[in-house]
Amino acid sequence: MNALSTPKEELISRIEASLDSIRPYLEADGGNIRITEVTEDHVLKLEFQGNCSSCPMSSMTFKAGVEEAVKRLVPEIKSIQVINLD
Repeated sequence: MNALSTPKEELISRIEASLDSIRPYLEADGGNIRITEVTEDHVLKLEFQGNCSSCPMSSMTFKAGVEEAVKRLVPEIKSIQVINLD
C-alpha cells in the first residue's frame, strides 16, 4: 500500500481485481458488474449491468462466480449484496 492509499481504497482495489477475474465471462454475454458501495462494516454492494441485470441466470452467476471470487481474494468482506438482483 502506498502512502496515498487508504485501507478502504486498497480494499476496493482488491475487490476490483477479484471481479476482473470473472468480467470476461460476463462481458462475453453482454454484461458486467460494478461496485456501488463498500460499507464501513465490510458489506460489498454490487450492481449487475447490461444483459446481466435481466438474465435469469444472474443469481447462479452471483453465487458460483462473483461471490466465490471476491471471498477467495478479499476475505475481509463479510457479505455481498447485488442491488438489482431479484
